[in-house]
Amino acid sequence: MAIIAALLASVCCVGPFVLVMLGISGAWIGNLTAFAPYKPIFILFTIGFLVAGFYSVYRKPKEECEPGSLCANPQTKKVQKVGLWIATAIVVVLLILPYLIALLA
Repeated sequence: MAIIAALLASVCCVGPFVLVMLGISGAWIGNLTAFAPYKPIFILFTIGFLVAGFYSVYRKPKEECEPGSLCANPQTKKVQKVGLWIATAIVVVLLILPYLIALLA
């Protein structure tokens, strides 16, 4: 969910840039800012989902896991942590990218 929120937060800036990089151009690309007023809300949702993800993955379990359950498997926690950190890296890149594009333009 955090990645989806980050994509929505950066769609107003990254969307037109990606279209131009793909060779799609036109005067209407400058009008692709319909989501710009909602960018701060999407960023807050993104950060909230990441915080919830980190809380869920790194909190101590309240009770012991039963043998054979998914929570008892250390490999499951490792996959969750790796996935969460990959998602966090993607979100950070998507949130920083509009500012980098502005610097380069």
